[in-house]
Amino acid sequence: MSKTESTFGSKVTANPQDIEAQQEVESPPWTAEQVQRWRQSHPTFSVWRVLMAQVLVAVFFAGSLWLSWMYGAMTVVVPAALFARGLTSRTASVNAMTAALGLMVWQGVKWMMAVMFLVLAPRIVPELSWPAMLAGLVVTMKVYWLALIWGKPKSTTDLNTTL
Repeated sequence: MSKTESTFGSKVTANPQDIEAQQEVESPPWTAEQVQRWRQSHPTFSVWRVLMAQVLVAVFFAGSLWLSWMYGAMTVVVPAALFARGLTSRTASVNAMTAALGLMVWQGVKWMMAVMFLVLAPRIVPELSWPAMLAGLVVTMKVYWLALIWGKPKSTTDLNTTL
């Protein structure tokens, strides 16, 4: 037992075993039924659906400045597709360390590729309209917000997933 002095000068005893017991809360393992209910209430979605939605939004909003708009959209979609491919590979999910490292590496590749697209834009797109290209880039990038909507679990009141 260790004794510590409080700000008012009184002695307080703290048992290290009591502190450990409070910090360590055991939770029973889930049953197969609980896991199945949790999976049903938290559906997964593919990153490829988000990328496809980005392409569809880019094509839908292209308008008269089609080439500049599409180049801006592809500045988002192509690096994001490379990023998704890198993160969904087998080597990226070997263990937690490789997953974290893979995330950092592929995010860096995605950023560098997007910057490269922007730097090369005047050489690749004849008569480039910067406002149209940036509008295509921003609108396509905002499709990521759809992932939040798609990823929301269905509201069900009868599921009991608490442990």
